[in-house]
Amino acid sequence: MAVIQMNLSSRYLMMDTSVTVIIPVLSGGNNEKTLEEVYRRDAKYPTLYLLHGYSGDSTNWLRYTSIERYANEKRLAVVMPSGYNSFYTDIPYGFKCWSYISEELPLAMRAIFPLSEKREENFVAGLSMGGYGAMKWALRKPEFFSAAASLSGALDIVEIVESAEPEGKRGFENVFGDPSKLRGSDNDLFYLAENLVKENKTSPRLYIACGTEDFLYPANIRFKEHLIRLGYDITYEEGRGTHNWYFWDKYIRRVIDWIFSV
Repeated sequence: MAVIQMNLSSRYLMMDTSVTVIIPVLSGGNNEKTLEEVYRRDAKYPTLYLLHGYSGDSTNWLRYTSIERYANEKRLAVVMPSGYNSFYTDIPYGFKCWSYISEELPLAMRAIFPLSEKREENFVAGLSMGGYGAMKWALRKPEFFSAAASLSGALDIVEIVESAEPEGKRGFENVFGDPSKLRGSDNDLFYLAENLVKENKTSPRLYIACGTEDFLYPANIRFKEHLIRLGYDITYEEGRGTHNWYFWDKYIRRVIDWIFSV
């Protein structure tokens, strides 16, 4: 594998931003091949866009899990951007993180690295805030991904914002704007799931996992049941665990196995 920690000048963010990328080149699985075969310029790798949680950055997954080893087993490229504390949203008076993540980042990564452009070879996943971001990206741009996964995701963002303490609610207002307009908006996963069905568009396969002791467990159950009622292809798993890297390291491997199970 090759691990690249790079800085990218973003038009939408109007600043430099960090991205960590894993590319499956020379490894123990293909040492018998010639160097010309290993480094073929026409090779295009299936790609997982992997999003971090609140207060994290582009290095979290690499530092706290064995994602490099798991990706190597499947010959999978992994793109891990920095999403700041944006909930992967175009903040009204701040960074346009949604536009950067969903539009600019894939174009930049495919221009620099040998990444597949096929829908069936593109996937998105994330934890907590990143689980919310992964589901939002998949439901708003279903033509881009064939599979999406959330681990301990902040999936019922309307309830989370409405039940927040005053100080926390002000923080959410800085990200989403007027809280009264959040329900039924493009930041409401329940609405996005309903709208995708109404538009009769093909949805990616969806995967949700959460620890049974996680404070976001009830929100994950509500969203899972909502998807089932709507007829989505949803895989749900749970196990003992809280909101921590022990759980996420275990389940990101299960996500990768699930991605390649079809």
